[in-house]
Amino acid sequence: MTARAESRIAPPAATRRARPIAGAMVAAAGVVMLATVVLSLSLGATGITLDAVPRVVASYLGGIEPMTTEEVRERLVILEIRLPRTAMGLLVGSALALSGAVMQGLFRNPLADPGLIGVSSGSALAAVAVIALGDGLLAPVVDALGAFAVPISAFVGGLIATALLYQLATRAGYTSIATLLLAGIALGALAGAITGIIVFGSDDRELRDLTFWSLGSLGGASWQKIGAALPFLVAALVLMPYLVRVLNGFLLGEAEAGHLGVETETAKRIAMVGVAGAVGAAVAVSGVIGFVGIVVPHIVRLVTGPDHRYVLPGSALLGGALLLAADSVARVIVAPAELPIGIVTALFGAPFFLWLLMRRRGGLG
Repeated sequence: MTARAESRIAPPAATRRARPIAGAMVAAAGVVMLATVVLSLSLGATGITLDAVPRVVASYLGGIEPMTTEEVRERLVILEIRLPRTAMGLLVGSALALSGAVMQGLFRNPLADPGLIGVSSGSALAAVAVIALGDGLLAPVVDALGAFAVPISAFVGGLIATALLYQLATRAGYTSIATLLLAGIALGALAGAITGIIVFGSDDRELRDLTFWSLGSLGGASWQKIGAALPFLVAALVLMPYLVRVLNGFLLGEAEAGHLGVETETAKRIAMVGVAGAVGAAVAVSGVIGFVGIVVPHIVRLVTGPDHRYVLPGSALLGGALLLAADSVARVIVAPAELPIGIVTALFGAPFFLWLLMRRRGGLG
């Protein structure tokens, strides 16, 4: 992209005047995220409070072994249960929200969301197949990939779903939003039906795990799971900010962005791979969690405007905060039991989506 083209893609004067507000929103999202981290580390049925966290972390880093039963219990709960859960919530929430922001910029419509248009369903289908058939038909794949079998399969499933969706919704360089939504519903239904067939053939143990996993949960968080999904999540989170100028160019329209020097086809491929990696890894470790990818970017965009220099980091920060807040609700609302987090996000996200759909009902054609 030439310097002239980059300058032409730069935001208008009104957007430049809004930079202090946009920057303040991103900073506020960071503060909210830190607050939800504190909340997540404080909650639990064990009675261990937040003041134990710095003490446990300091003793662990200093190589000091716990001397009493209470110290052993505190270290186990904080280092092996709460910290992994909080870290996973931040990564998954950021990945889903950032993926939603990229897809909305790519398709130029805030109704695009990985969970609504079938990308999450494609990732879930591939992950369920590996989980349920890992001891049988897909045993060679699991043996070859080891701990990375589920994240890699979820990534491939999400990539196939994203590429197929784009091919169905795009004709002559124009992406039909109506076709995008309808094709996404159809792909999601098809993936759900095949997933149901696989689940139907599972035994009781696999059925319980898959049912809870399909509703979304951070309850199985562990450092091993985070380690398996981390390469995909980090690669996607690092890759997507490089799409800022491209997505700002797409605000003018795909043809106009091409005239300004944006390599649109390359940009779309990079975006699809990044979204597939982020969504696939998120689905692999936490199950299907909907509406984060549509709610968070829209909230950020309402405050910052369309400039992706603020939309992308704001979405990543607020996405992690929203998922940790939803997880905190899921942990306490039916305590000592735990509500699947996908139910909580759907209860809040579905009405928001309906409101957004009613606002844009005149422009879906």
